[in-house]
Formats: sequence, structure tokens, C-alpha cells
Amino acid sequence: MSHLYALLAAEAPAPLIMPAWAFPAISAAVFLILGLVTWSWRDVANRHSDKTGGAADHPEAGHGHH
Repeated sequence: MSHLYALLAAEAPAPLIMPAWAFPAISAAVFLILGLVTWSWRDVANRHSDKTGGAADHPEAGHGHH
């Protein structure tokens, strides 16, 4: 029986570098930050359409032109 305990003790998993709850907490924080960055860039194309030229500058472009 002592050989079994010695074998099980030798096969113990390696310790984690931080507590187990920290891994999902870090993942949630990263996704939150990425979501905030994505949210901050909303509607940027419409805010700068006057600098790039929109459909109003080119009436021949778009639908209905043959």
C-alpha cells in the first residue's frame, strides 16, 4: 500500500502560478477592455465622411445608374 501512495504522490500535478479564479478573471478583464475599445470606435466612418467624400460628392455612383 505504501508503494501506491508513493506512486500517487510522485504523479501530483504541477502547482498553478496563480489561484484558479484568477484565470477567468483575467480573461473577463481582457474581453471587457476589448469591448470598450470596440465601443469607442463606433460611428467613426460617419463622423469623418466629409473628409473622405461621400455619395453626395459623386452623384453618378451608387444604385440606379445605367
